[in-house]
Amino acid sequence: MADAPLSRVLDLRPVRTLQAYLDAGGGAGLEAAARLGPAATIEELTASGLRGRGGAGFPTGTKWATVAANASPTNRATVVVNAAEGEPGSFKDRTLVGRNPYRILEGALIAARTVDAHRVIVALKASFTEELARIRAAIAEVEAAGWADGVVLDVLEGPEEYLFGEESALLEVLEGRPPFPRVAPPFRHGAEEVGIEDDGRARERQRAARRWGVGAQPPRQHGEGDASAAEVQMAGATGTEAAPTLANNAETLANVPGILTNGPAWFRELGTAESPGTVVCTISGWVQRAGVGEIALGTTLRQAIVDIAGGPPPGSEVTAVLSGVSNPFLTADALDTPLTYEDMAAANSGLGTAGFIVFDDSVDLVAVAQGVARFLAVESCGQCTPCKQDGLAIAAVLERFCASNATEHDVDELAAKVETVTDEARCYLATQQQRVVNSLLAQFPEALSVHLEAAESRAEPVAPVLIAPLKTLEGGVATVDDAHAAKQPDWTTDDVDSGATPAERLG
Repeated sequence: MADAPLSRVLDLRPVRTLQAYLDAGGGAGLEAAARLGPAATIEELTASGLRGRGGAGFPTGTKWATVAANASPTNRATVVVNAAEGEPGSFKDRTLVGRNPYRILEGALIAARTVDAHRVIVALKASFTEELARIRAAIAEVEAAGWADGVVLDVLEGPEEYLFGEESALLEVLEGRPPFPRVAPPFRHGAEEVGIEDDGRARERQRAARRWGVGAQPPRQHGEGDASAAEVQMAGATGTEAAPTLANNAETLANVPGILTNGPAWFRELGTAESPGTVVCTISGWVQRAGVGEIALGTTLRQAIVDIAGGPPPGSEVTAVLSGVSNPFLTADALDTPLTYEDMAAANSGLGTAGFIVFDDSVDLVAVAQGVARFLAVESCGQCTPCKQDGLAIAAVLERFCASNATEHDVDELAAKVETVTDEARCYLATQQQRVVNSLLAQFPEALSVHLEAAESRAEPVAPVLIAPLKTLEGGVATVDDAHAAKQPDWTTDDVDSGATPAERLG
């Protein structure tokens, strides 16, 4: 008899109303936080070992403690719920919002009480129409019930760009600007990098952010009182009275009510010492059924693929797995790697958002690598020239390999561009490009060599695999957003790319 599915944060069925959530024990985390007070709440989170589920795995208690310790003397903090979810292969945040937005909002309100925040902003893409409707309806119920007394709950509708999910870029969108990552020193003060705004101006910037988020041009040109993200560091720990901003992934916050209700020891009953608790996994690609499921950390990748997705199609074998587009290929002999932060790092990969794209032996991995390279090159904002230009060059070289007309010169060019793509990079995107392509070169060298013109066993041309965010996941079928195939490197969908980078065009 199979074990019952876990449902600590991923409810098995949608929770339709706040009353249904309360009837199932919801709200107990808020009550516990009120009894404990801010300091003890942070101690409970720290003892639980909860780590951020947005990709980096940073200890949540440490993050909250840092924000609380750097409170502004004149301005209250903001809590940002990052549900932007643009990582290819991930559908877990949208699933969590759809199943139970109240759990996420309860976690966010606990965070707000703990760090003395005056507002909570839930950030989603404007295209997530069902999830936006769900979160807005839940906010209305929560406000009517008095949960949000003294805290403003709001929603930010953001753009389609991949970088919207990057924390500093998300804060740029919050301020009405394009999603360009900032140079970020160790601690971040505020959603604004300069000055303090009065309430009226802040509301106008919120409206501007929404206009940008649904695809309009930025409301103000950089240079009209604001420096662009390309020129300004985020405010440091001194020299500003800007309030700190606490940004957490939606899944991270969904874990908080359970920890405060049941205690750190309960949370640690599942998982490992360094990676306690559960994680919500998305499995898609060449599998029997795509799906989202909650598993204990420490479960092997192989078991997760079987439990959530039924394994590869009958008669085929898994040859490689990508953890989103943030980490190198995992080979078939790494399938028994436990899904923990430390074990995945030891396997030269990463847990990321636990969105795994599975490839079987029918897939040409050169075509996959080209799809990853193109996606990252297109989504690069262009603030860092090597990231954009070398990224596009990598994608072009891999496309020649896919066409089986690459030469030895292309082998050398690929190696050179992969080496320089990360030069002066301000965010992680270029490193992702480097890690994925380098893993193809190191682990599957024959995949490239058979596509060389001079190869005796030259492979047939193959179409690149479209790598893009998931658009839907329903009934075991995941659909990739095929609109991304028409997106140009300048972030338009014009027939011809302008040749300008997004940073040049928009900033």
